[in-house]
Amino acid sequence: MTYETMVGLTVTDDASYQRYRDAMAPLLALHGGGFRYDFTIDQVLKSASEHPINRVFAIYFGSKSQMEAFFAHPDYLQVRATFFEPAVKGVTIFGSYEY
Repeated sequence: MTYETMVGLTVTDDASYQRYRDAMAPLLALHGGGFRYDFTIDQVLKSASEHPINRVFAIYFGSKSQMEAFFAHPDYLQVRATFFEPAVKGVTIFGSYEY
């Protein structure tokens, strides 16, 4: 089984967001995760989000518990606070599913 989540972001600082992705990648791999799809978006035709979306990706893990452990890990939380929070002004979860 794989647990996957589709996410839309409003990235306002591409360089800081890239530093976030680079810094979190080793920890993501240790938790059995990765990115299946990753897109930059220049036009959104319809959105129910309260913020504009300019980045969409699918992030996956071997299980929901692996995902929860990753996002709760102290090292991840530090990387998020340092790079993600200054770079991203909106997050939309489109959905999560197992397959």
